[in-house]
Parts: sequence; structure tokens; C-alpha cells
Amino acid sequence: MEALIVQLGRLQETALSELREISATRDLAHWRVQYLGKKSELNALSKQMGSLGQEERPLFGERVNEVRKALEEAYAQRQTALAAAEQALRLAQETIDITLPGRAVCKGAIHPISRVIQEIEDIFLGMGFSIVDGPEVETDHYNFELLNLPKDHPARDMQDTFYLSDELLLRTHTSPMQVRTMERMEGHIPIKVIVPGRVYRRDEDDATHSHQFTQIEGLVVGEGIRMSDLKGTLEAFAKALFGPEQRVRLRPSYFPFTEPSAEVDLLCVHCHGEGCRVCKGTGWIEILGAGMVHPRVLDMSGYDSNRYSGFAFGMGPERIAMLRYGISDIRLLYQNDLRFLAQFARA
Repeated sequence: MEALIVQLGRLQETALSELREISATRDLAHWRVQYLGKKSELNALSKQMGSLGQEERPLFGERVNEVRKALEEAYAQRQTALAAAEQALRLAQETIDITLPGRAVCKGAIHPISRVIQEIEDIFLGMGFSIVDGPEVETDHYNFELLNLPKDHPARDMQDTFYLSDELLLRTHTSPMQVRTMERMEGHIPIKVIVPGRVYRRDEDDATHSHQFTQIEGLVVGEGIRMSDLKGTLEAFAKALFGPEQRVRLRPSYFPFTEPSAEVDLLCVHCHGEGCRVCKGTGWIEILGAGMVHPRVLDMSGYDSNRYSGFAFGMGPERIAMLRYGISDIRLLYQNDLRFLAQFARA
């Protein structure tokens, strides 16, 4: 037994000496496996207890436990000390100099077109309208025919678009949702909706035209709806968007899906009606098209035109954004030039 006791003492001394030499916590795992693991020398010595006499076993077992406890305590203390030293080193290396100026966070901003659309939506929501959405890939049936634009109608030339097939196309306006909404309502009234969305036309891109732009369509259907209701609605909208001094003017025009139809002008937002370069000296700026829903459109959508009437209007948020922010070229709104868009983060 004396030889085994000597081996235990030598093992403890060697293990503690090696533990003191370890300088990183990542090396502690190897030491623990070597001296406290299942295949360690300490474990091997404890298994020799069976070769000892009955009186010697308790003494030897007690000594094995003393050595194991001493090694475990030394391991825990060394682990704590190394972890504290490594943390102190990291804190020293990663110290932040709070006297340095901070880095400014680059914040995004709402695109001017999105900002205008949100404002328009808020105004009409306040007047009791609902917002509806529709497909950008539309059928010829809804985009033209149910809006009183049968095949070979000359007015189609003004809205020539991108065809995917003989019957499928990229919508030229959000007006198809007039018909889709009336079909969905199945003759119920009142209908008060606006339809914001992207539309497409085969236009040459220049300062005032784009092959793809946004449009907001409005539709009201009920009993006794008159042209005066249309003008009152648009005047309330104009005052909410451009200020209480704003006024609207209706000029006769033509749209296949409304009768009578009108172009709607606002007082020039730059000269307030005095006449300037922007309004070409007239004091007015055209802002949208509108009119009373054509009786044929009502009838084809399931509403008796002898009983019901309604009005519709359509506007381009790009044009409104250009007027509001003094933008001279519509292409600037789609080029994603951060130098240009950064101005609206402060607006």
C-alpha cells in the first residue's frame, strides 16, 4: 500500500505543478481529462484498491478521495483566475473611448411618391372612402370593354400598353377596379373607394411622361349622386392637400367611361393664380380627370343607370409630388439617386 500512497503523492504534485503552468482557459480541458477523467492515472490507481487487504482499503480510499478533492479544488480556482484575467484583458483591449464623436446613423426616408400617396389616402379615408387594390396584369375585358372601350375604339390608341397575350395586358389605369368593385358589391350602395396602384403605358420617357407610373382612381356610386358632389369632393381634397385657399376649376373634356367628363384644374401652387412660367400664365394647373360614371358602365357592372349614378376621378401622385416639391423632371423620381432622395428625408 505504501507504494500506492507514494504514487498518489507524486501524481498530485505533478498535476498541481502542470496546472500552475497553464495560462489559458482553453488548455484546462486537456488537463482535466488527463488527471480527473475516466482514463486518468488517478482513476487507474483507485482501481487497485481491490488488491489491498481489508484493513488497508479504507485508508487507501480516503487518500484517493483527498487527492481527487485537492485536484478538483485547484482546477476550479485556476479556472476562475484564468477567466478573470482573460476578461480583464479583453476589457482593456476593447475599451471604447467615449470622448470620440459618435458615428451618425444613416436613416432612410419615405419616397416622395409614397409620401404623397399616403397623404391622399389619409384625406379620402377621412371622407369615408375605402382603399381597394387590384391586379396589375389585367384582362382586356376589364381594362377596356367594360369601361365603354370596345375593340377598335379610337380612344384605345391613347392608352396603348404592353400586351402579354391577346386578352392579357399590363393595366393602363386603375379604372378596371371601378367595374370589379361594382361587381363585388352586387348592386349594394353606397360605394366610396379609391384605388392606388401602378399602371403602364407605351409612352416615351421624357421630363413629363413615363412608361410606368402610379395612379389613384376614385369611385362613388349611389342614388342622387350629382356633378356638384364631384366638385365638392375634389375641392375638399384640394384644400386638404394644398391649403384652405385652394380652388378647383372644371373644364369640359372626354373620357369614354364618364359622361359628362371634365379636366380638373387647381390654382397654381407657385403663383396662386397670378400667372407664372409653371402655369404658362393661366393661373391654373391641370391636376386630374373626372366625370360622372357613364350609364353604360353602370349597366354593364350590374347597376341600373336609371336608378343609380356616380362619379369617378383619376390622378397621378407623381404630378402632385412634382408640383409640391418643385420637381421639374418625372424621371428623377425613378432614378434612385440618393443625392436627390436625401432632400425628402428632411421634408
